[in-house]
Amino acid sequence: QVQLVESGGGLVQAGGSLRLTCAASARTFSTYAMGWFRQAPGKEREFVARIRWRAGTTGYADSVKGRFTISRDNAENTVYLQMNSLKPEDTAVYYCASQTYLSSYYYTNIAAYDYWGQGTQVTVSS
Repeated sequence: QVQLVESGGGLVQAGGSLRLTCAASARTFSTYAMGWFRQAPGKEREFVARIRWRAGTTGYADSVKGRFTISRDNAENTVYLQMNSLKPEDTAVYYCASQTYLSSYYYTNIAAYDYWGQGTQVTVSS
């Protein structure tokens, strides 16, 4: 069983930055990729970013490309999401997720991920 715990959310003004952290714990943690998703009130959960655990290759939603950076620390079983130039429309609960195996679902699809954290709130004021 994998447990994912997010931290680093908060309230920030537009144009500011936040760094989210997701720590994975398990007796032996092994994953194919880690992703970040977000869900705003009244909206569906949407893909934000993803990183392949070994190769380190990344993918981003168009809405965050150039502003957000996903990275990982394999030794610490931790994934980060650096968010710069934040906008009010980035306000959401942010979730990290683990994709244990290469899935038949595309990596932007929620169904590709097996484990989820509890989420951390990010609020961007205008």
